[in-house]
Amino acid sequence: MAKRRQANFQRTKFYTYVKLGSRQKSMRKYKRATGRHNKTRQKWRSRPPMVEIGYKNQCNERGLVNGKKPISVFNLADLEKAGKENIIILGKIGAKNKIQIAREIEKRKLDVFNLNVARFLKQNEPKKAEEKK
Repeated sequence: MAKRRQANFQRTKFYTYVKLGSRQKSMRKYKRATGRHNKTRQKWRSRPPMVEIGYKNQCNERGLVNGKKPISVFNLADLEKAGKENIIILGKIGAKNKIQIAREIEKRKLDVFNLNVARFLKQNEPKKAEEKK
């Protein structure tokens, strides 16, 4: 079965009011449409879809990122658990740790979801050389 596009669930009339996230995506929190005459609840055409049975992913695809199981990495010890079948998601860490982890990732040729390793190292290596002098 072909994978279909995930529905973008949004609150009713979110585009109308700033407090519902018309300009700021972080304010767009889904709330179920209730109310007697609510057009979204009545499933009118051109209204955003509501959360319903049938939108869930298949069991073998659930929780995967780009088809691989995600692993959160906060230090080098966490990186040892990662393999080729995993994708790494870097947590909030300082620059010094991040450089060490990025070097190790580059050596082992692992996939990272939220960091372009080559570009990151290219930008931060000159800073490291200046600090040593």
